[in-house]
Amino acid sequence: MQYKFYTTSEKAWDAMLEAIKDAKKFIFLEMYIFIDNTEGYNFFEILEKKAKEGVRVKIIIDSFGSQELNKEVIEKIRKAGAELLFFSYWLSRAHKKILIIDGNIAFLGGVNIHKSFQKWNDLQVRFTGVMVKSVIRSFAKSYEMCGGKDVEVLIYNNKKNIFRKTKLWFLEHQQLGKKKLLKKHYQNRIKNAKEKIIIVTPYFIPRRWLIGVLHQAILRGVRAEIILPLYTDHWIFNRVNYFYISKFHRIGINFYLQREMNHAKAMIIDNAEGMVGSQNIDPLSFDHNLEAGIFFRDKKMVDDLGKIISDWKQNCVIFEPSMYKKIWFDYFLAPAMRIFQSVF
Repeated sequence: MQYKFYTTSEKAWDAMLEAIKDAKKFIFLEMYIFIDNTEGYNFFEILEKKAKEGVRVKIIIDSFGSQELNKEVIEKIRKAGAELLFFSYWLSRAHKKILIIDGNIAFLGGVNIHKSFQKWNDLQVRFTGVMVKSVIRSFAKSYEMCGGKDVEVLIYNNKKNIFRKTKLWFLEHQQLGKKKLLKKHYQNRIKNAKEKIIIVTPYFIPRRWLIGVLHQAILRGVRAEIILPLYTDHWIFNRVNYFYISKFHRIGINFYLQREMNHAKAMIIDNAEGMVGSQNIDPLSFDHNLEAGIFFRDKKMVDDLGKIISDWKQNCVIFEPSMYKKIWFDYFLAPAMRIFQSVF
């Protein structure tokens, strides 16, 4: 298996566009936010061109996350021969960020496509090998849920995942099918941690079970670190993040706040296991959304992810209680956000 990490939206976009241009058979793209306003990164134009060349192009986007998408763009790419479907379920969002090329290359992680995210730090991984088949199967499930009828895509949903002794696993989280592997993974890996837990997330609205297993790990002598942006992309998430950071700093979690916006989602356990995916630390990701990630024990891959996170930490400030002063509104906003996400 070959892999490569991309640490900004722009780097990921460059690599994804290059892969799309080289596609010969099919392009499967599943994205939470996919808007045609990324100047210099003409995704829709290139996808339209590939569809006209005869490449099978299938696109799934979330109806809420991609509601800004221009109707004329939708009609144009469909007219070119691409199939574009919207995922629209009241209690769930298609939060995966997946690109599959010709059945042998896959991208996944936290990178959306919108001009507002162009300068963000983020994390996307490109990989080849047998695990790509599991990503295709995940896409096929979403495709069927969206009403897709192409048998050449649906056939992948009927194929079993290949389980073999490997250092890389695909993790799919699907509330509608009661398949919550990412939640189970966080619980199990944190419970088994011996020395150190590192979590990277842009938003921090933790469920009680997560705080419980983190607290138990700290009581065992495990160091817990969580890396978040100093300021997110919205003032509401800033207030909510700091409310919970302040609250759980008291139980021994070490919070690092990065000066630049970081949308990455990752975890490292004991410098021996790593994970990269689409999930935030919030009720929507763990209880409702369709999410996807990869878990790995390959030493070089874990070391590479650790180096990325270490570089990010160099641009962080360590949270101190004096950095945040609660206001009366926070006592309403933070619990309300957690309740809203839980019943959304």
